[in-house]
Amino acid sequence: MISNYRKIGDFIRQVNVRNDDENIELLLGVNLDKVFIPSVANTNGTDMTKYKVIKKGQFGCKLMSVGRDKKLPISRLVDHEKALISSAYYVFEVSDESILNPEYLMMWFSRSESDRYLWFQSGGDVRGRITWDDLCDLPIKVPSIEKQNEIVKEYNTVVNRIKLNEQLNQKLEETAQALYKHWFVDFNFPNTEGKPYKSSGGAMVYNEELDKEIPVRWSVEPLKKHTSFSKDRVSINSLSIENYISTDNMLQNKKGITKANKLPSSKTVAKFISGDVLISNIRPYLKKIWHASFVGGASNDVLCLTIKNKDYQSFIYTILEQDSFFDYIMQGAKGTKMPRGDKDWVMNYHIINPSKYVLSKFTKFSKIFLNSKKVKHEQERYLLELSNILLKRMTIVEAEKEIIN
Repeated sequence: MISNYRKIGDFIRQVNVRNDDENIELLLGVNLDKVFIPSVANTNGTDMTKYKVIKKGQFGCKLMSVGRDKKLPISRLVDHEKALISSAYYVFEVSDESILNPEYLMMWFSRSESDRYLWFQSGGDVRGRITWDDLCDLPIKVPSIEKQNEIVKEYNTVVNRIKLNEQLNQKLEETAQALYKHWFVDFNFPNTEGKPYKSSGGAMVYNEELDKEIPVRWSVEPLKKHTSFSKDRVSINSLSIENYISTDNMLQNKKGITKANKLPSSKTVAKFISGDVLISNIRPYLKKIWHASFVGGASNDVLCLTIKNKDYQSFIYTILEQDSFFDYIMQGAKGTKMPRGDKDWVMNYHIINPSKYVLSKFTKFSKIFLNSKKVKHEQERYLLELSNILLKRMTIVEAEKEIIN
């Protein structure tokens, strides 16, 4: 055992309470982001008395596939008083909270070093399983409870700021989506008199591609008329983890990018420039998209779309950011376990082409939204890096006397 470290097993105890009276309906699971999520399991005809009960403040973890996923699915229940969890999970709690703060323990489990240690412990198992004893053997540094509380408070300050940023980004996203729908789905953009076009009797004409009426003198065109895939290549030697983009460092649900963990072994990759739209082509339903703000390189699993006319950049990006576009990609995707978008299918996506007047008006609004989102994403990226730094610093204590003997 590393000096000044103890085994986690010294501070926790298993809890094994079954759903005997079947009075709990909420069924949860834990994802690889270490968050409780509603279970999607089909429980029709299932004996629910075999499920475990987890209470607020307790931990739930699954030890089955740590070696495969390289992460321990674990979380602490904080949003519900009680819930059910599969019997495949272990439920446990801190034995004495005057010695170990449960939030501090969850922070320790959130460290990449903890995941790496447990992944290493799974090396001998074909399915990548670890045992309860393996989990209990995980080393933990436990300073005084006062020091733990201080560390938790500092970490929670950053985490709460991240959550606030996410809420603000969600509001921006909802506002941008509502504006797009109002203008380009309902066609109630402001006319020259400032009145909603369609509702005020604006002239409409039937469009065969969309099978609906659109404003007169507007058109519907394939995406390839306005964009093209980047054909330029860039040497890996001229890139860094700061400007290399792969599907791994693109964030789900349109949250942009983060710093790459490493560069690929290939000699060259696709080049992108500021203003390009990058879309992860692996599992499109994850909705990974980014409006490039610098020059860099991207892996083969990332689509780099260059917009031919700069006047259309904000408009095209807003179109590609819509859920309907990702649904379209999935319709033409190949593969089931790891679906991949079809490039020709993507380029044949039908987009509306508005009048120059409406395009100019919308661009002014969309740039405000995009710039605000960019700032919020950059703040969130910084805060996430800061939270990781705080997790890494948990191994550092100010003095030897802080350690529990």
